[in-house]
Amino acid sequence: MAELKTKEYKKFEDIKHIREDGSEFWSARELADALEYTQWRNFSKVIERAMIACENSGHDVFDDFAEVSKIVDD
Repeated sequence: MAELKTKEYKKFEDIKHIREDGSEFWSARELADALEYTQWRNFSKVIERAMIACENSGHDVFDDFAEVSKIVDD
């Protein structure tokens, strides 16, 4: 796998969240923006495929994908 360019790496580091236990996670909505998806419905298909891949690899989807609702300002 080719290494990420500095600019691309920084884009993902800038949106990384760190829990109190030191584990890292990313918000799907922030990832969608970073990957330049203009519509959430298109990126949600990517998330669905990732969940299937997670399950097929023997992981518990509910351990790795948390459902979060976003409050939209009017």
